Amino acid sequence: MAAYGRPSLRDLFDESPTPHIAHPPRTHHRDFYLATDGSYRGRSGAVGGEDDPDGGLGVVIETRDGERVARLSVADSAPDNNVAEYRALHLGLDVLAARAPDDARIGVLIDHDDLAGNVNQAVLDSRGADWNPAVSVPRATTYHWRGIRARINGFDEIRAARISGDVNPAHPLANAPDQYAHVNHEPDRCVIPKDPTEQQVPPPSRSDRGASD
Repeated sequence: MAAYGRPSLRDLFDESPTPHIAHPPRTHHRDFYLATDGSYRGRSGAVGGEDDPDGGLGVVIETRDGERVARLSVADSAPDNNVAEYRALHLGLDVLAARAPDDARIGVLIDHDDLAGNVNQAVLDSRGADWNPAVSVPRATTYHWRGIRARINGFDEIRAARISGDVNPAHPLANAPDQYAHVNHEPDRCVIPKDPTEQQVPPPSRSDRGASD
């Protein structure tokens, strides 16, 4: 599978920068983690001598406990790499929105600098932040950016981390949809993360005591 030998999405998120937003130490407060990637490959021989776009979209969703929620590897024909990246995130957020409650806290992992920055800037804009630089979005991605912003506003809390493509588990899914198409037929899962409070254990000084102590 695509993620064999790779860290969990939570681990990757913990170790990666979040543009425009200070990275909090309590990253376990993310309920779901979403990694996406889009690929574009120009294929020669198209009509008029132009490249025929040929690529894919990859999506991986996990809970904070490391439970896999969904994976997608979809063939796509984006006109360029920027559009492919925006399409992949739009797809991933749509899938996650159908499986996660509105009050979920989301960690997004993207190997595209500008897109990660734009997501976090949109988060700041939604909070009325004083620091408000303009968000520059490629024109061809406008439709998908509107969908992304709508999903951002639909979750209780969301932020994006910038990761390397070398460790992005969505990367192989986006680059080889013909090889990973089987992941699209995995059973739908709607996994709710375990409540961290359920894992609390009393300190030894208390757990070793008898009921009459």
